[in-house]
Amino acid sequence: MLIRLLRVHLRPYRKPIALVVVLQLVQTLATLYLPTLNADIIDTGVVRGDTGYILSTGGVMIAVSLVQIACSVTAVYFGARTAMALGRDIRGALFDRVQSFSAREVGKFGTPSLITRTTNDVQQVQMLVVMTLTMMVAAPIMMVGGILMALNQDVKLSSLLVIIVPVLGVVIMLLISRMRPLFRLMQERLDRVNQVLREQITGIRVIRAFVRDGRETERFQVANDELTDVSLGVGRLMAFMFPLVMLVVNVSSVAVLWFGGHLIDSGSMKVGALTAFLSYLMQILMSVMMATFMFMMVPRAEVCAERIQEVLETDTSVVPPAEPIPLTGARGNLELREVEFGYPGAEEPVLKGVDLVARPGEITAVIGSTGSGKTTLLGLVPRLFDVTGGSVLVDGVDVRSLAPEVLSTVVGFVPQRPYLFSGTVASNLRYGRPDATDEELWHALEIAQARGFVERMEGGLEAKIAQGGTNVSGGQRQRLAIARTLVRRPEVYLFDDSFSALDYATDAALRAALTAETAEATVVIVAQRVSTIRHADRIVVLDEGRVVGTGTHSELMGTNETYREIVLSQLTEQEAA
Repeated sequence: MLIRLLRVHLRPYRKPIALVVVLQLVQTLATLYLPTLNADIIDTGVVRGDTGYILSTGGVMIAVSLVQIACSVTAVYFGARTAMALGRDIRGALFDRVQSFSAREVGKFGTPSLITRTTNDVQQVQMLVVMTLTMMVAAPIMMVGGILMALNQDVKLSSLLVIIVPVLGVVIMLLISRMRPLFRLMQERLDRVNQVLREQITGIRVIRAFVRDGRETERFQVANDELTDVSLGVGRLMAFMFPLVMLVVNVSSVAVLWFGGHLIDSGSMKVGALTAFLSYLMQILMSVMMATFMFMMVPRAEVCAERIQEVLETDTSVVPPAEPIPLTGARGNLELREVEFGYPGAEEPVLKGVDLVARPGEITAVIGSTGSGKTTLLGLVPRLFDVTGGSVLVDGVDVRSLAPEVLSTVVGFVPQRPYLFSGTVASNLRYGRPDATDEELWHALEIAQARGFVERMEGGLEAKIAQGGTNVSGGQRQRLAIARTLVRRPEVYLFDDSFSALDYATDAALRAALTAETAEATVVIVAQRVSTIRHADRIVVLDEGRVVGTGTHSELMGTNETYREIVLSQLTEQEAA
């Protein structure tokens, strides 16, 4: 999975990668050449007292070192740029894929996991590529070159490498095989910490209202301890690895000095050759250690790549049409025909055989008990998810046949939980229509009963809005979200319980202004509050995903028991009449 991910996303950077490989090859060959020059200085210059040879060979060593430094710095520069570009591309691909997801796919992965995959998981893969291009490329070249150069110095002494290198390799592979499952578990535990932390930050008011600080602290502590335990397990293995590697390195050095000393004593080896051999041995073992460091990163990066690829390979259930049907002269006729919708793995559909017609110039209301499928029904129109049966039509065209940008122009949706982006009041209102004038923004705010509090805010339209709109109240957030949709001026307005945070007076004033503003548009309102929808032209009653009644308030009060029960749970008999 890791190889497949890198092969796809590194393809545009083949030239920089090829340049890095060439530069690493040159700098590694230069590094390998230095011990041979040093041996020549000892055996030829120092032993014979030839100062001229020492100076000339030393000059060559300086030149080789400069080449090595230049190649190394350039390779690191291009390697780092390539790795950062890779991280940027993968994050962009993940973002684009998640943006195409419907609510179904987002719910499948969960928001905390998607955040972790887009940030931490990408960072792990990016770091692996950085280390590969700056260290791993040079490691095999140095190992093979070091072995050849060591053989060139002394074949008998090189036989020690047959024992040393495999022993080091076995030690490393045993430890890495233990690390891989721990790295997978670490990423899962990191997801859990993110999930708990996000829930606690988002639900801080609920936690404090119910005085559950202690329980939530304990819950976070459990998730944190689980992550810590796995991290400590990985840390222990890593801490165990380096002493073992150094033990093999040091024992190898002692063995080389022991056997090399006897060879020098017997006259079959020169002192300079032993010095060079020791340098090559260190280079070989350092290349193995570099590979070790890389292999420690590979298991975690592989797990992260699997998680990234899982998102990239997940197709959205809301697929844009290959050949969209143009919608000319949109009027806003909305129709649901035998609509059925079920979540994957659910025992039964949320919506079953729903028929609904909403016409321009009319207000259609949808009401029902909690869990009856009201919000799901409204979400099918802008294609937050697609029907699993039946069809949703706008002006006679199935919404699945319309281009997303066309559908979003025709349909304006105010969700149950309105969200404001960090920026200003104006930037939020212009989110769906960037060319809207200030006069149009103020007009929308006036209709939404938001002009008064916006004028009181410092800066007016340029007043700052925090992420999620946390610096305004719930009612103000709802009114700004309604104003944002009004600025768009669509043909179909969908309000998903968008008046729940408003007091009765503001609710009544907003609905009165809205009725005049949307006189020629189609308006569909989902509400829990009877007072919000009792004057609608048509009221659709949902119960357990089915339409059990359609009519005006007075008609349903006399003929529909489900509607009557809902109304009388909020109003007296006289108020209902």
